[in-house]
Amino acid sequence: MHTRQIRFQGFHRDDGLWDIEGELLDTKPHAFEIEGEGRWEPEQPIHHMRIRVTLDDQMVVRDIVAVMDSFPHKPCPEAQAPMERMIGSTMGRGWRQAIERHLGGIQGCTHLRELLFAMATAAFQSRSASFAPPPDGMPPMHLGKCLAWDFDGPVVEKVYPMFFRWRAPAKPETLA
Repeated sequence: MHTRQIRFQGFHRDDGLWDIEGELLDTKPHAFEIEGEGRWEPEQPIHHMRIRVTLDDQMVVRDIVAVMDSFPHKPCPEAQAPMERMIGSTMGRGWRQAIERHLGGIQGCTHLRELLFAMATAAFQSRSASFAPPPDGMPPMHLGKCLAWDFDGPVVEKVYPMFFRWRAPAKPETLA
């Protein structure tokens, strides 16, 4: 009854920055109409949206561009301009919270937010350096975030033996 295709590509630019491109395409195998908005034929794009995020080596957003080639409602394109609020945010811990803070609710577009959520994974996969332990001696961000990357598991033991069975340092207590 509905097909959603999502595609990501990552590019290392000549200037040292990274471009991560995301594309979302929604179609239906049957014709349908939204009263007052339009009629869509079978396989005609309902949503066709693209985002390009430009990042530096620290995963800080330096530029962002959103394009809506197809959308079901007249106000939808107004959600493109607020995407610039993401400039200066870091793809890493807190990424989803930054998206919600800058683009959540009626500030933005559900479909563009969905693309942004998953773009962080594409960015990390595009940058092989993302898998190297950071210079601060802490484990890479992806450790402890899924079954395969369990600190107590065989993959971490093999790939990152220095973090096998690692535990986060206790946070110092604060005086109230």
